[in-house]
Amino acid sequence: MGWKGTVRSVGAAIRAADRDAKRRQRELEKERKYYEKMELLEQAEYEVRAFENYIEIIQSIHKECSDKIDWHRIAGSESPEVPQKATHNETKASYLASQYKPGLFDRLLGRTERRRAKINEAIPLAKEEDEKEYQSRLEEWKEQVADWEESKGMADRLLNGDKDSKIQVIRELNPFTEISNIGSSIFFQIHPNSIVEAEINVHGTDIVPSKKKTLLQSGKLSMKNMPKGEFYEIYQDYVCSCALRIANELFAILPENMVVVTAVDELLNAKTGHLEELPILSVAIPRKSLESLNMQMVDPSDSMDNFIHEMSFKKTTGFNPVDRVNITILSNEYQRR
Repeated sequence: MGWKGTVRSVGAAIRAADRDAKRRQRELEKERKYYEKMELLEQAEYEVRAFENYIEIIQSIHKECSDKIDWHRIAGSESPEVPQKATHNETKASYLASQYKPGLFDRLLGRTERRRAKINEAIPLAKEEDEKEYQSRLEEWKEQVADWEESKGMADRLLNGDKDSKIQVIRELNPFTEISNIGSSIFFQIHPNSIVEAEINVHGTDIVPSKKKTLLQSGKLSMKNMPKGEFYEIYQDYVCSCALRIANELFAILPENMVVVTAVDELLNAKTGHLEELPILSVAIPRKSLESLNMQMVDPSDSMDNFIHEMSFKKTTGFNPVDRVNITILSNEYQRR
């Protein structure tokens, strides 16, 4: 199992305590089975609840994170202790043999020696049982040592800045399942001075609904074009929420000090007149700054002011292309510290 066994709790990257929006989503999915049997007004109410739940989910991606791996603790851990051979079965059998006293019927029937021999025969069998138990513990110990050696080796390499090991951890643990399921793809690059860069293609127009579902006073379903201002605000929260989640996940699985997240999406390039994949948010997130935030209460868009970032956004027109945060400058600043 190796280091992946040591951090198996991270495996799915999702904590057992899901946020409320995800729990409600599962409840709605169960209700979906009975959708065809619902009355029209019930269907309308369901459609609105499902719509509102989806909006909440894409604006609160940052509220979840995998459990943190303490690579420093793993690197400083000691090898599992060698198991000691126990003799409790043999000791018990020997004690019973020493305590044997023939009873009246044993003496009358002349079976004292047979009973004594049978009791004594249990001693070597008990000794064999002790040996089996010891060999079993020894095999478990060997596996634990192999797991410890692999885990400690990985921790040492990560703390020494080994690029390949960092990429391996990201690929093996893959804590970005939720974001990928929504439809965003992520790419990574490892930089010196404990900086990792992530680029996410947010596919905003595919993720944020263009139609808004509401209930009329009559109880019927109304579906109209999403107001531009509301659409862009949801879009901005979604993008910033993804950036926070990516940084938090990377800090959870890697011993990095800084994560730079750049979100790209398809925008019109005014210079060429063509749609191109262009940066719409680029943010440098230090570990300490992120850890100081209350992820359950923070507004993802407003939280960008806590970090060095590039973002050009207007409620009326949405995102404009921006330059990426300069990784070289960040790296040099950390090197001077």
